[in-house]
Amino acid sequence: MSKTTIAIAGLGWLGLPLAQKLSTLGYSVKGSVTQLEKAASLQQQGFNVFPVMLTETGVQGSIAAFLKDVSILIIMIPPGLRGNTGSDYVLKMAHFLEAIEQQKVEKVIFVSSTSVYGDAQGMVTEKELPQPETEAGKQLLQVEQLFFNAPFLQSSIVRFGGLYGGARQPARYLAGRTNLSNGDAPVNLIHREDCLGILTEIIKQNAFGHLFNAVSPEHPTKRNYYTAIAKGLGLEPPSYQTLNEELQFKQVDSVNLEVVLNYSFSKTLG
Repeated sequence: MSKTTIAIAGLGWLGLPLAQKLSTLGYSVKGSVTQLEKAASLQQQGFNVFPVMLTETGVQGSIAAFLKDVSILIIMIPPGLRGNTGSDYVLKMAHFLEAIEQQKVEKVIFVSSTSVYGDAQGMVTEKELPQPETEAGKQLLQVEQLFFNAPFLQSSIVRFGGLYGGARQPARYLAGRTNLSNGDAPVNLIHREDCLGILTEIIKQNAFGHLFNAVSPEHPTKRNYYTAIAKGLGLEPPSYQTLNEELQFKQVDSVNLEVVLNYSFSKTLG
């Protein structure tokens, strides 16, 4: 029996360890990066990597070779809109979708974000319709719908919360900062190991056609969580403004991780 070929668009902090994990499970794995130098470096390390760049005018690079004979495509390409660049993420992904159709890829996992939900929505699961408040959230939701409604694809959408793990710990960035806002907002975080676990289970269980909120079920306040983590790391804890009881914050939970995947989180917050 031939190996299932999986392509990962975006071999970064999450995509690279996912490629390693899937390879050890016996899948044939390809990856893409945007820079020629990074592609060459990863190729020297034994990864099957192709340079691919999404632009508002089309897809550049080795897109046909990247998607050739691919059974499942995992898309990990963030909007990159934090700097108010005015970039049209939806248009870039529409071009990518055309290439996916041309290469006859049939299954996609699109990695999205909990930013598709607005703070005013309060507690949400996959059952609530997202009401994004940020430009990135609005464009992500449009792209989710592009892939979910594409007639030639079976797509699953995974909305990750804030990512941490390895050297990535937000408390390091927040340490010593003062007068921070939203200290009483619940954290919506997920460890990299659980990201890898959830994506792998979707593939193993052929769980396509679903939405997944991928967030730890633990939701301490930012004030309590980041203070405790900073102290544990020997750093000066951040300080927050006093509570404003009129504010509402989103808390993202999942029904489908348990119902569809029977997934149990391997990492607790900390």
